[in-house]
Amino acid sequence: MDRRQFIKIAGAGMGAMMLPLSGRSVSAEALLEPGADVTLKKRMANIALNAATSKGATYADARIGRYLNQFVTAQEKRVDNIVNTESYGIGIRVIANGTWGFASTSDMSDDGIARAAESAVAVAKANSTFQTDPVKLAPVQSYGDVSWKTPIEKNAFEIPLKEKVDLLMDVNNAALDNGANYITSILFLVNEQKYFASTEGSYIDQDVHRLWAPFFATAVGQQGFKQRQSLGNPVGRGFEYLDGRPEDKIEIQGANIGYRNSYDMVEDAREAGKQLQKKLAAKSVDPGKYDLVLDPHHLMLTIHESVGHPLELDRVLGYEANYAGTSFATLDKWKSGTFEYGSEMVNLFADKTQVGSLGYVGWDDEGVKTKEWDLVKDGILVNYQAIRDQAHIIDEKESHGCCYSQSWRDVQFQRMANVSLRPNEEDISADEIIAGVENGIYIAGRGSFSIDQQRYNFQFGGQLFYEIKDGKIVDQIEDVAYQSNTQEFWNSCVAMAGKSDYRIGGSFFDGKGQPSQVSAVSHGCPTTRFNNVNVINTARKV
Repeated sequence: MDRRQFIKIAGAGMGAMMLPLSGRSVSAEALLEPGADVTLKKRMANIALNAATSKGATYADARIGRYLNQFVTAQEKRVDNIVNTESYGIGIRVIANGTWGFASTSDMSDDGIARAAESAVAVAKANSTFQTDPVKLAPVQSYGDVSWKTPIEKNAFEIPLKEKVDLLMDVNNAALDNGANYITSILFLVNEQKYFASTEGSYIDQDVHRLWAPFFATAVGQQGFKQRQSLGNPVGRGFEYLDGRPEDKIEIQGANIGYRNSYDMVEDAREAGKQLQKKLAAKSVDPGKYDLVLDPHHLMLTIHESVGHPLELDRVLGYEANYAGTSFATLDKWKSGTFEYGSEMVNLFADKTQVGSLGYVGWDDEGVKTKEWDLVKDGILVNYQAIRDQAHIIDEKESHGCCYSQSWRDVQFQRMANVSLRPNEEDISADEIIAGVENGIYIAGRGSFSIDQQRYNFQFGGQLFYEIKDGKIVDQIEDVAYQSNTQEFWNSCVAMAGKSDYRIGGSFFDGKGQPSQVSAVSHGCPTTRFNNVNVINTARKV
């Protein structure tokens, strides 16, 4: 199979990587230029707030944003693309006549900001004709002038472009030298410089950094091709994440290497090449019931789809339906206080405070201090994810602090917080979890999936699959996917590893809303065991 034939077959999969870019193209050097200082941003924000209230707004907030992106892509032996973008402007949200209004502009002159604020009020008043119940905001503390910054050791934008290209070339060569035929490697680097101000007295300056370094490797054999994605994670860290410190590696006997707070991308590519050759020769799974041991880099996606999305309150209420459906976890189940979302050992929590996570910030996009809260406690559904205008619906006295907008030009709305599975209080290892399984499958890495419009019935694949016999990994296998429903699956959870195995994965570009917006969200978990899960063979044809 030559490259042209391969691209025809695999193009649909890579099409998922055609990600939204906004802003003007700039040089790499421009990404390091300082933006507006805090004094200027406060003055511009006050112009917006004063213009809005003078036109009848009872509440207003302004978000001044400078969004910087650098994406570097390499294929096999060559650099494929380098993209640098900058976007700068202000978004103004108001309440007038009990109704929301929003407008944004990149015209940062005094008159341009004032006009946008007046437009937001006009939109709110026009919308109020159709509003039946006025917006009710949960109270929020006035924080005055405060700031927050992602704790990083190396600013990714300060790393020379040559060093980044050299890294991707080393990654590609490591995969190609060890069994891969094709590989695409990418660096996604993001810096959000955000300033929030509101008529309630908060002026919040934040400097947020995120990084993702994925690769997509392919090997071709006589019977077709196999693919293996990287096992690193998107993170809220600096370029130090790619240092690949030995203490951050978790080696699963007979299987893969897991990564915690740093990532050795070259090592992972080398392993990918070897594993791809084994995938080509691996036997196909026998369908049936198995005990599954799920690696954190895999389980994070199952958490995202079967817990994170269905416990977003706007989905539960039916406000969000067109993009990925609503939720089976309806209010009556929560109100009962007895709905068994999972087994007694399942404790799922939400937060935007875990260091290194994609959602880690000091305040959300409506000026609420971020925190941690329980969603499922000892297996019982106890809460949802809610923002200021939703909190009263579930008898909460304050927002959970999970409001976000992808840019200054888009209105902020309820987005998924980090949603994670608490590790075992006993600090046992992944190998110990595997040792307790007589007949099972170990799955690492995220693969294809499907889930219904209620976030209930689902099917998940993966990257790497290993047969477990009598407590040991014995063979690499292929064509594995498991099927279940959310409640049945989480109630089949019987064991999990401890704190030292806990890892944070995530989604760098999670889509929601219409018009669609993306956000970055993490999910932490340890290696976890689920008993008697239905496994199908994805290669079988009817």
